[in-house]
Amino acid sequence: MKNLFLIYAVIFSLFAITCRCKPERQIVFCGQQDNDLFQLLQNEGFTLKRVDTPEDAVAFAPRESGVIIASDSYPKTSVKISAELFNQAKEKKLRLYVEYPASFPGMNISDNIFHAKLERGVITTDAFGTGLKPMDIIGINDCYTLKTDAKNPLIVLAKVAGFDKAEYGTDDVETFPLLIQNENFMVALTKLSNFKTGRYGPGQSWATIWKYIASWLINDDSFKFKEQWPSDVIPMYSANQTLPGDSKKRMIEKGVDWFYKGRFFIHPSWKEMWLRNQSNGSMPVAPSVPQSYPNGDGSMGILEGHASNIYYDGSQDYRYWLRCDVQGEAAFALASAGKYLGNQDHCNISENLMDFIFTKSNFREGPRADRNSSAYGLLGWSYTHPHVFYADDNARCVLGLIGASSFLKTDKWSKEIVGNILANFRVSSKNGFYSKGGSLTQDVILKSGWKELGGREELRHIQPHYESWMWACYLWLYDKTGYQPLLDKAKAAIRLTMEAYPDNWRWTNGIQQERARMILPLAWLVRVENTEEHRVWLDKVVTRLLENQQDCGAIREELGAGKGAYGKTPSNEKYGVSEAPLIFNNGDPVSDMLYTTNFAFFALNEAAQATQNQKYLEAVNKMSDFLTRIQVNSSKHADLDGAWFRAFDYNRWDYWASNADQGWGAWSTLTGWIQSWIVSTQVLLEQNTSYWEVTKELNVSRSMDESVKLMLEK
Repeated sequence: MKNLFLIYAVIFSLFAITCRCKPERQIVFCGQQDNDLFQLLQNEGFTLKRVDTPEDAVAFAPRESGVIIASDSYPKTSVKISAELFNQAKEKKLRLYVEYPASFPGMNISDNIFHAKLERGVITTDAFGTGLKPMDIIGINDCYTLKTDAKNPLIVLAKVAGFDKAEYGTDDVETFPLLIQNENFMVALTKLSNFKTGRYGPGQSWATIWKYIASWLINDDSFKFKEQWPSDVIPMYSANQTLPGDSKKRMIEKGVDWFYKGRFFIHPSWKEMWLRNQSNGSMPVAPSVPQSYPNGDGSMGILEGHASNIYYDGSQDYRYWLRCDVQGEAAFALASAGKYLGNQDHCNISENLMDFIFTKSNFREGPRADRNSSAYGLLGWSYTHPHVFYADDNARCVLGLIGASSFLKTDKWSKEIVGNILANFRVSSKNGFYSKGGSLTQDVILKSGWKELGGREELRHIQPHYESWMWACYLWLYDKTGYQPLLDKAKAAIRLTMEAYPDNWRWTNGIQQERARMILPLAWLVRVENTEEHRVWLDKVVTRLLENQQDCGAIREELGAGKGAYGKTPSNEKYGVSEAPLIFNNGDPVSDMLYTTNFAFFALNEAAQATQNQKYLEAVNKMSDFLTRIQVNSSKHADLDGAWFRAFDYNRWDYWASNADQGWGAWSTLTGWIQSWIVSTQVLLEQNTSYWEVTKELNVSRSMDESVKLMLEK
């Protein structure tokens, strides 16, 4: 018996020594077990005592321990902390974290709830250490916050401009305290513990915030999270992870499967929902198509993708707009991936999308289908605005149609393809420019007539984003038919544009996207006329673009000087009210998959294959690795799994940037511009070929003579 007593005494002594040497990580947690914070602390090895009421939390908590009272019913109802409960916690010297309280002793909390739209969190203290500084920005998506006049908050909510810093401060905007700290309590006026579900970002900033709060709760400044910060939406691979041998094939599979997972193909059973949500096209944004809804087969078209807003449950709205360019681009992605993967369903839907453009939509109806009309052959911008034409949108649609037709080995729509290129050719100016604003309307074309528009002498619209890919179409059609005016007009436009480079280029959301768009016509000009001057032009643009390529393959965004349409946001007031870049200052570590990297990926492969320049080839392969790594991986959000967001912060390796662009911010997706060009280009890389080579056998010459006589010789 004495020996047994001795054994117990030794064990107890060892346990006591261990407890004294190792800080306790015990917390009483009031809230649901599936709360993001509960899951995080549990995974980090905390001992959590879960209770259902604030009263139980204070009652069960040992003296001088930590207590978390989380919000279970955010944002509908909030928690009440009575003076009596507060005094009990104070008497026990508890460290009390409470979120979303309707009342809290000593604080004046209003019944009014502020619902954020464009506001973000702003750090107002240096308490978080080197990881976060005053005026640093954090994302708290779809934030509902209780109003209070409490002073000296650690974090406020405010509408501020900037990439990851409130560049203009907060003095000129209304601010809402989000996190208040006193000696024995912290009060969050919103649900900060929703960080994983609500996809708060950037991840490393939230890790810093919760490290600070957790350290305070357990009174241990040395505490650090040992696990990777949890997220429901992550890149497919880390920055330094060795890519598996099948990663590129998997990237293509996931990229094209995303069309289906997102339910983006309109189905007859939810046609009315689509029409209602699309409305007149001014704001075609609504909650996503439910996963229980059936997919269409492409015969009713494909939606655009996601808007950039994220809700507190992690979901995003869809853009229900039907755009013509997206139909052609998606057809290309489906056809190329379908042939590469041996999936006939993809090929069938590609064919249906092409048929939809010409026979089942309004993109080519009325004057656009009238052989005697000056608008004949043009493709309408969108289902709601078929009377508006962008040369760029027509170019991407028709390039998609050419690519899809070539992979499917069909010339069914060759006449319409030729007609569209010539339709744009004849209304562009003598020097190959479309319009000062990038678009023409049907009324203007019908009133002026194509001869008058084609005879314009002085028009110069040096903005490759809007103009240059139609020149690439002229070069492609010239190569197949030998029709000299196509080459002459393309060369005139390209020469004037290169003579204006770079000081007199007008840029849209950044100068990099203009360089990216200019590479394609320059590469194809080298194809048709491989002169030293043309090679020099191409290398000048490519080399400057690649000065911003990072070791990981990302292309860093860059604002130009002078003639920018949408430069850095000029004030807090202007944040989120117009188009805008993803960055605020040059050097911000952001890559743009909507305007730059996607188009550069495709065009640079064309340049690499045309020249076999080793620098170009290496750059394309680096871009391929980067895009493979950052493709979205999500088991929770099926409609995001396999997509690419517009923005990626390659230093943080996280989906983060300024969300100032109205409707097309950091977390937008697009079935056309983004997804289709990335998927299609990767198929070309896997086959070690180019679009130029793949499409060279498409039979368009039979349609050319008739179309020229009809459209250009009247």
